[in-house]
Amino acid sequence: MKNSGYYSQFGGAFIPEILVPTFDELESAYLAAREDESFWREYQELMSTYSCRATPITRLDNLSEQLGGAGIYVKREDLNHTGAHKANNVMGQGLLTRRMGKKRVIAETGAGQHGVATATMAAKFGFDCTIYMGAHDVARQRPNVFWMEQMGATVVAVNEGSQTLKDAINEAFRDWVSNMDDTHYVLGTACGPHPFPEMVTWFQSIIGTESRKQMLDRTGKLPARVYACVGGGSNAMGIFSGFMDDKEVELVGVEAGGRGTGVGQHAARLAYDDASIGVAQGYKTYFLQDRDGQMQDTHSVSAGLDYVGVSPILSSLHENERVRFEAATDDQVVEAMQRTVRHEGLIPALESSHAFAQAYREAPDLSPDDSILINMSGRADKDIFTVADAVDDPKWREFIIDKAAAYQREMNDA
Repeated sequence: MKNSGYYSQFGGAFIPEILVPTFDELESAYLAAREDESFWREYQELMSTYSCRATPITRLDNLSEQLGGAGIYVKREDLNHTGAHKANNVMGQGLLTRRMGKKRVIAETGAGQHGVATATMAAKFGFDCTIYMGAHDVARQRPNVFWMEQMGATVVAVNEGSQTLKDAINEAFRDWVSNMDDTHYVLGTACGPHPFPEMVTWFQSIIGTESRKQMLDRTGKLPARVYACVGGGSNAMGIFSGFMDDKEVELVGVEAGGRGTGVGQHAARLAYDDASIGVAQGYKTYFLQDRDGQMQDTHSVSAGLDYVGVSPILSSLHENERVRFEAATDDQVVEAMQRTVRHEGLIPALESSHAFAQAYREAPDLSPDDSILINMSGRADKDIFTVADAVDDPKWREFIIDKAAAYQREMNDA
């Protein structure tokens, strides 16, 4: 175990001895990049020309009027290339991979956005790429799997355990142990062994830096509250970073409330009382686990929020009461997404819609002189199958049935 990378009692690097040199190499490269001003300039240039930085802030005029209370603003990370905040991290790690001289990247993915972003980065930089994804997530995020494969990535469906994100992470680490010399693991969220939580937060902090300036330019003052969904914690740490020293700004993380309280019904590590402190997947944090330390099943309508753990930085901020954690249920999330689509023409991902749901509940209680900011971490193109099923859309069902029947006829005629 390495001793660095702690946030109060959380974090660390609980790794096998064989991986210590690889983590030492990564930490050295990361710290050198942080000290090199040209690296950040290159990163900003890449994100401004290849992605969509700086992403804008949009005021929800219609819903601000309908709900009353605070004015509602949205940070548009959905406008990044590949449709989510994930590009910020993977492009930064791509530059770092090239600096280290590695030729291959691997990654885990849940909702598929990190996988698509990593495959995109690999295609741009010329890296070989393997993406590990739980078989359950492969089935419900097939559009993202399609694009990963089109960009040349090998997508490996993980059939162990609950066949979701935690199992994909386990497989990615197994791959890394066998291929350390030429491979970099592009961990997608602010979790895992040090330096990943800090490094991912650094790349994602571009969200918060932009947001703080944009809100001051737009409204003349800081928002009363900033909302972000919380799976592992990368988009939340990204936007929260810009306001961490502004004590008058309340930071609100929104977890997956799923079907409600009870083991296996949700993925709320900090908002509910079902999690406990433990060590798994290389770091110490709150996990949904039983008394023996075995990881519990989780549930969320969103594939990106059903992780059993949470960023050690967020665990520390939770215990220090700097971030307030809430949970939104599947039904509340789908309703918030539909409301946003119908009244504002924005299509937030199911992950992001957790933050929207909580913000909509709380906005009416604030003053009209206040503003709140929601991090729209991604858009819902990837969620079309899940959402169509959740809202029980008859035209979509008819389309799928007809498409399947046509495909079967083609197979029969072949």
